[in-house]
Amino acid sequence: MSVSTAAATQTICAPLPVLGRDVTVPLVTGGEVGYAALDYAASAPALQRVWDDVAAYAPYYGSVHRGAGYLSQLSTDLFENARRTVAEFLDCRADDQLVFTRSTTDSLNLLAAALPADCQVFVFETEHHASLLPWQDARVTYLDAPRTPRQAVATLESALAGRDPHGPALVCVTGASNVTGELWPVRELAAAAHAHGARIVLDAAQLAPHHPVSVRDLDVDWVAFSGHKLYAPFGSGVLAGRADWLRAAEPYLAGGGASRKVTRRQDGGVDVEWHESAARHEAGSPNVIGAYSIASACKALTEAGFDTLVAREQYLVEKVRTGLADVPEVRILSLFGDDAPRVGVISFVVDGWNSSHFAAALSAEYGIGVRDGLFCAHPLVRTLLGSDPQSQGECGAPEAAPGEKSLNAIRVSFGAGTPDEHVDRFVTAVRELVTEGATWTYRTEDGRCVPAV
Repeated sequence: MSVSTAAATQTICAPLPVLGRDVTVPLVTGGEVGYAALDYAASAPALQRVWDDVAAYAPYYGSVHRGAGYLSQLSTDLFENARRTVAEFLDCRADDQLVFTRSTTDSLNLLAAALPADCQVFVFETEHHASLLPWQDARVTYLDAPRTPRQAVATLESALAGRDPHGPALVCVTGASNVTGELWPVRELAAAAHAHGARIVLDAAQLAPHHPVSVRDLDVDWVAFSGHKLYAPFGSGVLAGRADWLRAAEPYLAGGGASRKVTRRQDGGVDVEWHESAARHEAGSPNVIGAYSIASACKALTEAGFDTLVAREQYLVEKVRTGLADVPEVRILSLFGDDAPRVGVISFVVDGWNSSHFAAALSAEYGIGVRDGLFCAHPLVRTLLGSDPQSQGECGAPEAAPGEKSLNAIRVSFGAGTPDEHVDRFVTAVRELVTEGATWTYRTEDGRCVPAV
């Protein structure tokens, strides 16, 4: 991006207002500084629009479905309208079903519980644990990490060509890596899956907050994502897609709301008639505020315009990558190479530093919040880092296995609410820590690197 284009992007597109933008935090060196939240890939801050919408609704909160009172009727309408709004946001097909869950993890575990008997599952080792682990009760094939998008498609095609062609099969793939931020060739992988009679579920947890996700255009069978990564941290998630497997499966949770009719049998047991709609997998009192907050975030992002949001985020991505490239001791982690398109998620290591120590110094001395460790994607990070640990450094690393005391990385992530100053401060802080060292002394406490006091 040229200087003139970057300047235009700054002028035209301001960050979306988010909660916490005025929060200050103490520094170990004295004083306070505005907190730079650069851990969006874990949980993005709530959009101010989302918070305002939830606050406006809160006095009218009532039970969802079956209630005769005005507030219950209003809340039911709000809940079902939220379902329609999110389905439109995802460009779902007319006969798709959208289930509100607790998170991406919950969504994919729900789908795993709904798999037909003897279903084969194919998943790359590069997945987040939320999409890597739910399939262990199925016949699962783990695929090696590809090094190019083309290799990803070829690897999947080869694996699918060798499967039992008569049984059901499912492919699970991420849209954007939570470690490298790189975009995966979802449309091509979907085409490969369908060509071999398999279905595909898209983990859009890291994609949906940054790019438009169209179920139709990508031709995926299901999509899953979390509200807390989409600027709506109120404990809700989404699974949307084909209805047949969901209707045929036993309810994910048994209870009120999922059941249409329950009767006693003469032998003392009970017979249950389950709903065939999304309610089948939404037992209990629905999280109406969580669902409404996701719908509010979907509206806010749509109104802001993804073209504008993507352009500004790419400007920030280039700013971070250019800044880190100027520090020889920094190595950015990547599967597909420097030219691969990516969202605002970048992981790296620093020669001579344990990543936990470096992240602690960013927080304590600069007021910058990043993440360190293996990012719930252990096989991928180990592949990217290799088997040889870095030098130990001053503090130990969280999540490290024996013999891997330093095998962890640092992740910086940002999005629609990130101001330029946070990114500028981060790049400056990395440069200063590498060239001048930490000002403070740090120690390991409960597996975390913390300032020594």
